[in-house]
Amino acid sequence: MRQFLFFIIPLLSITVEAQNSLHDLLKTFNAETVPYMSVQELAMPKTDAVILDARELDEFEVSRIPNAIHVGYDQFDIKTVQSKVREFSKPIVVYCSIGIRSEDIGEKLKKAGYTNVFNLYGGIFEWKNKGLPVFDSADKETDKVHAFSKSWSKWLKTGEKVYGKDKKKNE
Repeated sequence: MRQFLFFIIPLLSITVEAQNSLHDLLKTFNAETVPYMSVQELAMPKTDAVILDARELDEFEVSRIPNAIHVGYDQFDIKTVQSKVREFSKPIVVYCSIGIRSEDIGEKLKKAGYTNVFNLYGGIFEWKNKGLPVFDSADKETDKVHAFSKSWSKWLKTGEKVYGKDKKKNE
């Protein structure tokens, strides 16, 4: 899997640079097999959805959407979700940086029998871009967001971009 990613990430970076809008980017990479939920819908006070973070642990430790549960991507295990979400009709919103990895995890949840699964449109980047709070691993509000890579970071318009495992360094 990792060998595949080392090959595909440079190709994805070229495609990302060519995209003019988030909508176009998501159309390019997603099959829309998992319906989107907007940031505004998720942020509504009466939303009782379980929020799952499909980013890697180093991304999650930099910042996360409030009340999110880390499930990861490379090491995703459906048993982790099943131990925390026993009701298969419970609304679940999965997010990642912008909404590509989260669609993959959403598909796995649907395949496992979950019936009310959504992909957060624009992911944590769009959440932060809309001025909504993110929290670090110490549960403190932060301005930092793991930007995944230089090419993907163009979609994060607000906040302090963090790259790699060095949470203190911005570039």
